[in-house]
Parts: sequence; C-alpha cells; structure tokens
Amino acid sequence: MKFYRKRGKRIRPSDASLFFQFIFFGLFGVWLVFFIPFHVRFLFATTWELDPFQTHFVSTYGFTSLIISLVMVAICAFVYYRYRYNHLKQLMHRQKLAKMILDNQWYVTKQVMNERFFKDIPSSKAKEQISHFPKMYYRYEKGMIHIQVEITLGKYQEPLLNLEKKLESGLYCELVSKELHDSYVEYVLFYDMIANRISIDEVIAQNGSLKLMKSMGWEYDKLPHMLIAGGTGGGKTYFILTLIEALLKTDAKLYILDPKNADLADLSTVMPDVYYKKEDMMASIDQFYEDMMARSEEMKQMEGYKTGENYAYLGLAPHFLVFDEYVAFMEMLASKESTAVLTKLKQIVMLGRQAGFFLILACQRPDAKYLGDGIRDQFNFRVALGRMSELGYGMVFGSDVQKQFFLKQIKGRGYVDKGDNVITEFYTPLVPKDHDFLKEIEKLAQ
Repeated sequence: MKFYRKRGKRIRPSDASLFFQFIFFGLFGVWLVFFIPFHVRFLFATTWELDPFQTHFVSTYGFTSLIISLVMVAICAFVYYRYRYNHLKQLMHRQKLAKMILDNQWYVTKQVMNERFFKDIPSSKAKEQISHFPKMYYRYEKGMIHIQVEITLGKYQEPLLNLEKKLESGLYCELVSKELHDSYVEYVLFYDMIANRISIDEVIAQNGSLKLMKSMGWEYDKLPHMLIAGGTGGGKTYFILTLIEALLKTDAKLYILDPKNADLADLSTVMPDVYYKKEDMMASIDQFYEDMMARSEEMKQMEGYKTGENYAYLGLAPHFLVFDEYVAFMEMLASKESTAVLTKLKQIVMLGRQAGFFLILACQRPDAKYLGDGIRDQFNFRVALGRMSELGYGMVFGSDVQKQFFLKQIKGRGYVDKGDNVITEFYTPLVPKDHDFLKEIEKLAQ
C-alpha cells in the first residue's frame, strides 16, 4: 500500500467519464440520504402498490420531501465546491489524462468473441477489448502535480517520454522537473503558479539564495549570473529594483550601470557606485574585474582556505554588477571598446562564482552578437518578462527549446529557467503602489 500511495491514483480507461460519474453518483447519493427518511414507513410496508404509493406521496407529504432533499443537495454541492474545489480539479485532471491516452490510442487491444446466451451456439461477432493500458499515476501534493508513466520499451514509448507540451496546455500547469527513475518517467508540474507569487517584503537573500517566489529562488552561489529580458511595460525595471533592494539588506556590494540614464540612474542620488556615462561605466566594469581577480588571489592566502570552497566559506561578501540596457550600451561602443568589454564580461561569468562576483544583465532582447562565445550559457538564471516573440524567447532560452509560450496580460509575468533547463511560468514579486524605491534604498544604503 505504501508503494501505491507514493505513485498516486492509477489512470484507467473508465476514468474518461470520471468527473460525470463522481458528480452524478455523489449528488444522487446525497439526495437519497435526505429523501428516504421521509418514506421509511412506506418502504418497510409488507405490500407495495402503485396507487397506494401515489396516495402516500401526495397526501402525506406532498412534494415537501422532494423539495427539502433537493435543497439539501444544492447546499452540499455548494459547500463541496467551496471547500473541496481542488479535489474536483484533480478529478478533471485524471479524466483528461485518461482521454489523452484513449484519443491518441496509446494502448493495445485484442479481438474478443461475443458470448451468446446459449453458450453451445457459436458466435460470429467479435469486439475489441483493451488488453494493455499504460500505467500512469496521478498524485497531487502540496500544490504540485506528480504524474508518473511506466516505460516499457513499447511502441508508445516516445510520446509517453515527451508529454510536456500536452500536460502544460491540457492541465493548465507549468512543468517544474522531469526525471527518469525506477522504470518510470515522472513529470512534476505547478498546479497554480500565480498562487506562488510573493510580495516585495518576502524577497529575502540568505545562504547564497534569493527568494523570488514561494517555491522558487535564485541560488546565485550554485548557479551564478542572471539574465533578464523584456520589452517596455513587462515589469523589468521594477524587478531589477526589487533585486537591488533585497541585496542591499545583506552585506553585498552593488555596482549599478544604466547607459540610458533612466530609472536606475536615479539611484545615484541615494547610493554610491551608480553610473550612466560611457567612460564611468567602462571604468566600473574594469574595476569589478580587477577586484574579482584580486580576491581570487587573496582567498588562496587566507587562513582556512580550502580548495573547492567559495567566498562564503571564508566569510566574504558577494559583489553584484547590475547592468541595465546592456545591448544598448554595447551599440554605443566602437569595435575595440566592444571587444574589450566582452572579454572582461566573459572572464567574470567564467570565474566569478568562486570569488563571489556575479552579473545581473538586463536588456530588451539578448542579441547573440553581444552574448556570443558561450557567454549566454553561463547565465544560469534566465528570465523573460512581458510580451516577446518566438525569436526573443529563443535568444533567452536557446533555439532548440521545446516549449509553448502563452501571453497573459499580467504585469511582471514571464518565463524562467532557473538553471535546470526546465522553463516554467514566472511572476515577479508584487510591489505596492505606494512603495517608494528611492526612499527604501536610501535607508538601506545608509
């Protein structure tokens, strides 16, 4: 039984009408519970006749019992819908999974001869009967849907190994992980991603990880460097300001670059190391690189240094270079300047993790011209916010990604790859309308 509970509920052919069966038999059962007590005496009578039943029903109670029982059914249905809505959704999910298998004919059938009432008379009629239905299990746990499918090396193995698109669009969920174990492939999906959204007050950086949703964070110590892409109105600027505010609550040192002299440049009035002029920005990149190289050397001389351990092991503070409108800045530079900046950034993304030097790079669209030579692949946490084209998503996550992207008119919504090559829906932390970033960041900077 323990093994069965771990797998979940087995999906069977009869589940194709599971939701209707549950509603019909559930409501009919409730109706009987409230209807029968009014007629117990008649039901236990020694003789039943149609005319006495009509007389009994009309003269004794009329339609009172019927109305009361129907009202109670309606009340029970409302209460169940109100407090057990998740269970109804789970029934719908299991029904959809059964229909998916049946509609795609991912099962094996055999011909079975119909038996007549007189078995000694041979029958010439045959019907199809399912002889093998794939083992698929459904489990809902802590807001996550776990679907396990047995891999038997049969002719339907390929579609069962690649159910991501069907599950995401059919169940309206987001894939979190896909693992192969114990002859089963397990798909784990978020049931309601927007319910995992948090407010800016809940964004906390600790132990090398920055919490961005209830069940998701950026583990910059393990998966360094963040790439943020998004057009105007997608919530990119507010997201960057949220990151800055959260990181300032720790001992982290921040450098802010804004070549368009826009929202992030305003932070120069309340905190140091904020640059928007080309020369100052290039000098800041050089300084960031030199500090990284200097720390790498210093760490090896420090007492307690151990090969393989990072900056946090020695009690050092992380450094972040927050670079907004990166592509716009690169287009301002001459060829030699562009090459020099790319060389420094490449060194930072390759060597920065152990020393504690991290990049947060933001742009409207990550053009391969300025993120070539494998630099983009070194950004382990990638976010695409707002409306983007298929080409834009390909630039962020890679052109070979098998993912269907849907647009929802919700500010701060997008998609994220948090370093595991699984793209999921993402919502930036909520920022109240009366939240003043300049005042809050000024307090933290002081």
